Amino acid sequence: MILSVIVPVYNVEKYLEKCLNSLVNQTLQEIEILVVNDGSTDNSQLIIDEFTAKFPLKIRSFNKENGGLSDARNFGIEKATGALIGFVDSDDYVSDAMFEEMYLLAKKHNAEMAICNLQKVDEVGNITQKLTQIPNMPEKIDLRSNFTVFSDLSYFACNKIFKKDLFEGEKFQKGMHFEDIELIPQLLLKCKTIVQTQNYHYQYLERTDSISKTHTSKGLDILKAVENVEAAFRNSSYKSKKTELKGFQILEGIYTFLAYLAFVKNEELHKEMAVELKNFIEKRNISKLEILKYKRFGKNYLLSLPLKKQLFYILYFFGGRSILKKLI
Repeated sequence: MILSVIVPVYNVEKYLEKCLNSLVNQTLQEIEILVVNDGSTDNSQLIIDEFTAKFPLKIRSFNKENGGLSDARNFGIEKATGALIGFVDSDDYVSDAMFEEMYLLAKKHNAEMAICNLQKVDEVGNITQKLTQIPNMPEKIDLRSNFTVFSDLSYFACNKIFKKDLFEGEKFQKGMHFEDIELIPQLLLKCKTIVQTQNYHYQYLERTDSISKTHTSKGLDILKAVENVEAAFRNSSYKSKKTELKGFQILEGIYTFLAYLAFVKNEELHKEMAVELKNFIEKRNISKLEILKYKRFGKNYLLSLPLKKQLFYILYFFGGRSILKKLI
């Protein structure tokens, strides 16, 4: 097999059929789809069984006790036989040509990682947001001369394929939320060449039941993830690229964390998490000016955001807490 696509499944009977249909219809033929049922209690297994019976040469089904997304992905990696690894979340779906185009690009340029664009869709398939990944770079990206990618990239696992060798000694941290932010940058640090397509192959579903979820202390895992990446960075061949590391710290450790913190409704917890962020910033000697001047894809990040988000970040760093509460 050229490619192993790992699909962790947990109580997604409403969405699973559409996801699996998009995978069995891939134009890349040398593909195995590893469906890992992570202890579902709904009818997900019945759907998996139907697809396994219909596509026995493409789908490999596994059933395990619930251990979370990271555990299911790690399980799939261990079972994979492909030279390349991909991940698809079981409530999302992809275009028919996604994996063939990414594979051919990786093969053409001998790249360790290939990336495509994503777009958010609602439950009836309407596009709600386009998530362009690296708009200012060519098809082939040599990381030694274009390492700004490290601080620009969105670290989703699901819109990429990876050489399986990258996972030697690496795994998703079980029990950690924001596991992609923790692991995918560490895999990037092991790469020399990555490739990208500007096609929006991956359809990321915004579920109505997830949009209203209350944010909790799990958001602190963002800061833990960044700390783990920092440790890997210091031992990588890119350890001299301090500017890019600071950019990563600002994008993921500050902006991503704040985007989560904005929806923590418990006031006491909100204060505790704000203190942790303050300590994170002070420990790394990151100034407010550096945060506000941070550039992504060569453009000021703050000014690229919607006005409401701009106001939120500016007020957070320069006071006005009473006004800030009205924005949240």
